[in-house]
Amino acid sequence: MTLSAAWPVRRALTAETGTMLSAFVDHHVHLHLVDASGLSARGIAAVVDLGGDPVALARRPVGLPRVAYAGAFLTAPGGYPRGRAWAPEAIVRVVTDASRHPGVEGGARTAVDAQADAGASVIKIALHADAGPVLDDDVLAAVVAAAAERGLPVVAHAQGAGQVERAIEAGVSALAHAPFDHPVSRRTLSRAVAAGQAWISTLDIHRGPPRARAIANLRAFAARGGRVLYGTDLGNGPLPVGLNRRELLALHEAGVSGDALVAALTDPWPRTEASDGVSTFVAGTAPSAPDDLPDWLRHATVVPTEELTRVD
Repeated sequence: MTLSAAWPVRRALTAETGTMLSAFVDHHVHLHLVDASGLSARGIAAVVDLGGDPVALARRPVGLPRVAYAGAFLTAPGGYPRGRAWAPEAIVRVVTDASRHPGVEGGARTAVDAQADAGASVIKIALHADAGPVLDDDVLAAVVAAAAERGLPVVAHAQGAGQVERAIEAGVSALAHAPFDHPVSRRTLSRAVAAGQAWISTLDIHRGPPRARAIANLRAFAARGGRVLYGTDLGNGPLPVGLNRRELLALHEAGVSGDALVAALTDPWPRTEASDGVSTFVAGTAPSAPDDLPDWLRHATVVPTEELTRVD
């Protein structure tokens, strides 16, 4: 539901009047690093975990927030995020072989199958060349192909010279972060948009030049019609648990405003069930000025849809 089509409603529980929108999704979180219990009270109905223990994620109790997940990072031997204090062994899977035959140790198909069999909705690959080795072209292509055979998109942490371009060439469906380490060329932007690639914002994790580059790159991508997803990388540093006003303001600065901002928040990628029985409620009338939208949206909360009655 776009902002322009949003409904005026009344909450049965409190008699408040306000605006109903589709449920909001944070498309990049790490649940093993945060207490997610307060997310729904602060506007987030669903999350996409982009790097966690697939077994633990599969065992999460049903409730809010709704969770879709990638399972473990697929990476090269010695590659990111292996060895990081925040990345226990269970959330990293090393891929050494381009084999697409099931059961091959270190094979691309075996690694993808392990995440898919644990309930993954997306496959996460690490292409962080600034932090260590990355998957070579053959292995990268094999991971993307194996994911496609399981009906799953692939998301990449692409950082370092040429990694965004490699992700596009390989058919990666989404970038886990708007590129922040270098300006993205017009040709690369056009290729990303033409391929239908989505970029997850995560703008508020940066400061200084990386933040400016991320906002400029996302602005250029969105201006060309690129698909932008709201995501915070929750768990990475001191980020608020819930709808992040700073992320909303940074998206607005990148030209993602009005209906486009709401679309970034409500996109069901990769296949979340965010709107199943719940909606976003924001007290009051939606502002007519786009500049006022981030501050208004930060008061959002998640409520059962049946609690809301449309009013004229």
